[in-house]
Amino acid sequence: MSRTVIVTNAKIVTETQVIENGTIVWTDGVIESVRPSAPSDASTTGAEVIDAKGGWVLPGFVDVHVHGGYGADFMDAEAESIDTITRFHGGHGTTSIVATTLTGPKDRLSDVLAVVNEYRSKDMPYAQVVGVHLEGPFINVKYKGAQNPAYIVPPQKAWLEEWHAAYPGLIKQLSLAPETEGALELIAWLRANGINAAAAHTDATYDQIMAAADAGLNQSVHTFNAMTGLHHRNPGTVGAVLTDDRISAEVIADGHHVHPACIRLLTKAKTNDNLMLITDAMSAAGLEDGTYDLGGLAVNVKDGVATLKEGNSLAGSTLTMIGALRFAVEQVGVSVQQASRYASGNPARQLGLFDRTGSLEAGKQADVLLASPELELQRIWAKGNEIEPFRA
Repeated sequence: MSRTVIVTNAKIVTETQVIENGTIVWTDGVIESVRPSAPSDASTTGAEVIDAKGGWVLPGFVDVHVHGGYGADFMDAEAESIDTITRFHGGHGTTSIVATTLTGPKDRLSDVLAVVNEYRSKDMPYAQVVGVHLEGPFINVKYKGAQNPAYIVPPQKAWLEEWHAAYPGLIKQLSLAPETEGALELIAWLRANGINAAAAHTDATYDQIMAAADAGLNQSVHTFNAMTGLHHRNPGTVGAVLTDDRISAEVIADGHHVHPACIRLLTKAKTNDNLMLITDAMSAAGLEDGTYDLGGLAVNVKDGVATLKEGNSLAGSTLTMIGALRFAVEQVGVSVQQASRYASGNPARQLGLFDRTGSLEAGKQADVLLASPELELQRIWAKGNEIEPFRA
């Protein structure tokens, strides 16, 4: 039987406006209409009618950079771990998730790709895994951050050719240091094969990033973190990212990785379409303070902040996408509509998924969030299937 859901009396966030008293309707997981509310909406026969009571309706979040959550890591290469991660982040509003790896040996990365590929071939009950983001191992040891230096290697184009042939379309992003030998050739190959090429853990100069962008570099991983910073006579990686519209910028909006003023600078420097909120969440997200493992490295989590036990570098985050959106609104000062674009529309565009998700439009899949006026999640749907808000 067909199933229709109607959410009415809502502030609906679309790409072009906020409908202050709006109604959204979907049937069997596909959005039918987004429009102003009408008195008849409350009594539609055969539909589940939900009164939003003036709350927000947002498109589901799309997280392009997330390693794990609630004790599980995508590097576990186990379906049970993927269930745990997608349930946790799905319960915090992420409806599309890109499984992100860490720097590791080739066989371990191959295992992750195989398991994610198999997982995607079945019905996914929580956040939908839309692909894989390989963060490393082709990075610069000088800016390794929380990546394990034992597995850092120069770019290996043959690895990508092998993986892409085995799992066409699965790899959505490769993050690497563009200044390393062979990187420009690999970047050009990535873009020719529809894979986003992102600067990460890099000692690149401004000129080296410009050359990489000419080769096809189109993204910056957790901007400001693990890269050469901005100086007025030496603009570095950050200066290139801020000033080149070819490069979309990720940012971790948790108040620990990047000062709100620097995020505000990003919002002014980047166009509406090329800034993305990410979590960079590790397995400790959702758990108590303590000591955890990240790619074979010990990580201490205290007051929700993850740092390496040795060296004290920041080590991923315990952030959720709803937390990132609230931070952008409350601390950075952007509108809910703009923050939604950063958390949903822009990453969907970057992944080539905007035809199906990332905004609330007729014909797209029903990836829908209902939140209170204070942006507390109340109900979550991914492809029209309801996900319970996460409760520990």
